[in-house]
Amino acid sequence: MADASRSIATEHGRQSGVLLSILSTVAFTFIAYLTIGLSLAVLPTFVHGQLGLGAMLAGLAISVQYVATLLSRPHVGRMADAKGPKRTVITGLTLCAASGALLLLGALAAHWTWLSLSLIFLARLALGCAESCVGTGAITWGMGQVGHHHTARVISWNGVATYGAIAAGAPLGVLLDHRFGFAAIGVISLLLPLLALPLAQLKRATAVAAEERSPFRTVAARVIPYGIGLALGSIGFGCIATFITLFYATHGWDNAAFALTVFGVVFVGVRFIFGRTINWLGGYRVAMASLAIEAIGLLTMCLATNAHMATIGAAVAGLGFSLVFPALGVEAVHRVPAHSRGSALGVFSVFMDVAMALAGPFGGWVAGGMGYNAVYGLAAIAAIAAVILALVLQAQAAREAATPAMATDA
Repeated sequence: MADASRSIATEHGRQSGVLLSILSTVAFTFIAYLTIGLSLAVLPTFVHGQLGLGAMLAGLAISVQYVATLLSRPHVGRMADAKGPKRTVITGLTLCAASGALLLLGALAAHWTWLSLSLIFLARLALGCAESCVGTGAITWGMGQVGHHHTARVISWNGVATYGAIAAGAPLGVLLDHRFGFAAIGVISLLLPLLALPLAQLKRATAVAAEERSPFRTVAARVIPYGIGLALGSIGFGCIATFITLFYATHGWDNAAFALTVFGVVFVGVRFIFGRTINWLGGYRVAMASLAIEAIGLLTMCLATNAHMATIGAAVAGLGFSLVFPALGVEAVHRVPAHSRGSALGVFSVFMDVAMALAGPFGGWVAGGMGYNAVYGLAAIAAIAAVILALVLQAQAAREAATPAMATDA
């Protein structure tokens, strides 16, 4: 009995240590995305209102960050493999601080419109590269510290840090802008990563594998099918984030923001409660179940006749989408050697960036011809296509696993 109690206590202590290691690593993701969230809601208003520029430039000031993130992902993945995730995260935090400094200068140069806009664009480009560095670096660092069998937990907690930080940063940014002006966003965006940098320096680095790197084309070829599944599953999220306000307004419904909040709360809650099911059931099963649930939520939004039904659909979609990235991500990184997993994550993450970038124009084109309900119907079809793709990938992986076993038996 005493031995059993000691065994339980030892296991509990080990699990607590794993969780602490994960949290102390994804904390850097939280800092980076808090910086992103701070300017998300107030930057378009500054460009459009204070600088007096058009809505297109105001939107471009936001989207240029995602272009930088998209273009830098593959390079950052290779950097994490070759130079180590610690160095990658430190580079990202440094770029975050540089972005904050440029944003502050842009705010102070508001009287010189084009100089201010140029500084803001440079700030957004730096922040996009920082997002790649910290996001990919923190996951790779976490996996190196707690072992690759905890990959799903690392990715899940990194997602919680990401969306939690954006959710906290957006209202905080509005409050700072209202109380102290836009320059305060730049100051806080500069100070947060500067305070995090010494903590990253003190944290233990993980060993960089000395093996010869797998060719990037080989890594990409193995990961791309999983990335396509992620992109198909992310279209629904992109359409909810982009069009939910217009969807509600078209029908004369109130509380579109509440639907977004419900989506976010359910998303984070599922990561907290069910994140470990990926280790128990496998990434393919969890991905297929999650994508099917997401499709049901999106179909509910498509068929919604009132705000309550649409909000329930958004909640169900959040329930399903929550584990798509970690479930498919676990299977994707298992397809490549350990010393190439940073590159694999970089390639895999690109597909979510692409889906988010395409959701706006694709959804707008669909809405212009068939209305906003149809946007969510087509997003549901994309999620169902992702279920079929995940089933095919699972069958392919099972065949590949069986082939060496058959060869051994022979």
